[in-house]
Amino acid sequence: MEPRGSVPGSNDEHHVMFYGLSTCGWCRRTRRLLEELDVAFDFVYVDLVQGEEREKALEQVGRWNPATSFPTLVINGERAVIGYRPGEIKEALGL
Repeated sequence: MEPRGSVPGSNDEHHVMFYGLSTCGWCRRTRRLLEELDVAFDFVYVDLVQGEEREKALEQVGRWNPATSFPTLVINGERAVIGYRPGEIKEALGL
């Protein structure tokens, strides 16, 4: 599993940043949902990055989600969806 990267998709009108843990079942479901909806997104598996990169990722998650729980999706740098919430994710993306 890649620690970070980008996934292409035809639904690319929003910038979606996915923060997750490689061992998290809810994170897997959220990523699968984004892929099924053909949403383009960037991702970081916080448990797979180290050092300064991990600190930066945790800082970003903490800005949107003080509990730093996963998954955390940040949409357009304006809105966060925390947890596996298919309806809220679809609504935030206009799908």
